[in-house]
Amino acid sequence: MNKRWTLGVTAVAVCVAVVAAYRWMPRGSAVPVGASDPAAAASAARAGAQTVSVIAAQQRDMPVVVEAAGTVVSLDTVDIRPQVSGIVSEVVVREGQFVRRGDVLFRLDDRAHRADLERAKAQLLRDQATLADLNRQLTRAQDLRAQNFIAQSAVDSVLAQVEAQRAAVAADQAAIRSAEVALSFDTIASPLSGRAGAVVVYRGSLVQPTGGPMVTVSQIDPIGVSFTLPEAQLAAVLRASGLHQGAAGSRTGAPVAAVAATKAASAAGGTIAVSLPNAERPRAGGGNDDMLGRITFVDNTVDTTTGTIRVKGEVPNATHRLWPGQYVTVRMTLRTILDAIVIPQNALILRGNERSVYVVKADATVEARPVQPRYSAGEVVVVEGLDAGDKVVVEGKQNLRPGSAVRETPYVPMRRAPGGQRPNGPAAPAGSAPAGASL
Repeated sequence: MNKRWTLGVTAVAVCVAVVAAYRWMPRGSAVPVGASDPAAAASAARAGAQTVSVIAAQQRDMPVVVEAAGTVVSLDTVDIRPQVSGIVSEVVVREGQFVRRGDVLFRLDDRAHRADLERAKAQLLRDQATLADLNRQLTRAQDLRAQNFIAQSAVDSVLAQVEAQRAAVAADQAAIRSAEVALSFDTIASPLSGRAGAVVVYRGSLVQPTGGPMVTVSQIDPIGVSFTLPEAQLAAVLRASGLHQGAAGSRTGAPVAAVAATKAASAAGGTIAVSLPNAERPRAGGGNDDMLGRITFVDNTVDTTTGTIRVKGEVPNATHRLWPGQYVTVRMTLRTILDAIVIPQNALILRGNERSVYVVKADATVEARPVQPRYSAGEVVVVEGLDAGDKVVVEGKQNLRPGSAVRETPYVPMRRAPGGQRPNGPAAPAGSAPAGASL
């Protein structure tokens, strides 16, 4: 019994030793990328080299972009209401029509106002005739006074009548202007260029100044975009937009040239890129559909409830792609990191608070190298701790250990198709990003 137990223990120990020796035995050298020797590749595969996807770390200028969800708003919207009570005699505007400033929208029945204008003109003619007669009387009175036929008081009485009549004529002229203004209110024109909304009155409707709007006109080009950003980004947004120095220069007594430059920067504002949701982007073209604008307003108060600051921008909209009420994505470049080392996000290995990557060495083995992420944007990240051209393992790193032998294949970043799908692009040489890739 003891002999059999001893033999079993010995067999188990031998098996464990064999498995350990096999696990830690050298795997052989890996096949370099682009090797054309099938025999060498097969030998490396038999030796246990793991296949991984690698890409070369790139050095380039990386813009630091802040992104937020925004809403398209009209920069100018006016409710059209009548300034006088009247009956609508003609509806000129059509619902949804694009109108220019000064275009006629409605006409009201103006017969009463025309009659008032004619009455005021007739009153003016009568008072002018009376004034002319009083002027003649004043001339005769002055001649008689010069011959001592009448007293000076008689001349003064006629002169007072003349001056009173002149005032009456001036009042008649003012009444004519008032009647002309009232008559002009019967023709309602657009005060701005924009798009008309729903028309809520019809021919024959009675409209009053205290009633509801007849139509609403909203400016479409240019158009505004409103969005909010975290208060932590307020200083960077102000610096990027040039809106942080407007009042400071004048308070501190800065030179005239510096104040002028500050005002110019404030007027220019920061550049923003506005993009529509994927479902609303045009299918044709295939280019960059972002619309560029500028920051025109940063609120003077942080919302204490949400910890955000309200920002507005202005975007040219000649093609009317943006519409009030739309949800859009707004991106603003705050600064640019010069000569940054950029790698894909999924190349990072996360262990607690530590970040590292596997780098392929010249002997086709890998080493773990610690890195410090500095800024991430989409599928790429800016890191410190790598050099440009270092081959970083992106896919297949799960089973790697420092010193593991690998066989390299090129990593192809995913690209978004116009329909929202993300197919892989064509293969590129190892360690380089293909044309059109996000890296």
